[in-house]
Amino acid sequence: MAARVAATGQQAIIVAGDLSDLDVVRSLVTHARESFGRVDVVVNNVGGTIPLPFLDTSPEYLEEAFHFNVTTAHALNLEAVPLMLEHGGGSIVNISSVMGRVAGRGYSAYGATKAALSHYTRLISKDLAPRIRVNAIAAGSTATSALEIVTSSPELTSMIEDLTPLHRICEPEEIAAGVLYLASAAGAFLTGKVLEIDGGTDIPSLDFSLPDL
Repeated sequence: MAARVAATGQQAIIVAGDLSDLDVVRSLVTHARESFGRVDVVVNNVGGTIPLPFLDTSPEYLEEAFHFNVTTAHALNLEAVPLMLEHGGGSIVNISSVMGRVAGRGYSAYGATKAALSHYTRLISKDLAPRIRVNAIAAGSTATSALEIVTSSPELTSMIEDLTPLHRICEPEEIAAGVLYLASAAGAFLTGKVLEIDGGTDIPSLDFSLPDL
């Protein structure tokens, strides 16, 4: 990816690290300051929690899900905002999920944390207005590496496609296009909004057929 950016005449740096470690998350702003001198856009794209039946979802597992899906975003935003304000402001985009607004068995940890991230977006948009805009994307099933265990199965892929009104899986470039819209001048009058890029999904696109208790 850095090479593709460089090929356009721009600069990119890659920072390797465990993004569940908040010190590593905070260090990203230091790297940006040292390399570019400023931060104009923050995209919080860390997240994901494996669905589990309710009785298998321990309090510790729920806390871990909140840490990975919400706390990491807050840590990066908290570190980046002062630098953004030094240069007039900017835009934050949080990557949430359709599971933050629809309900299905097995998704209590993931869905709750993504719902929290979506509302966190609305809340801090008030704190940071007017100099920093804050929006989110509620993504549907997207063909990233995180979904490879699903897309490698024709049966599971067909299930997602059948349960998605547009009958296909979202491409990462489509989420990226939404981020570009929200972060650019095209979205300059948007803040506190959650853009749904989900193919029209109103129910979970992956049904685990968990039995009644």
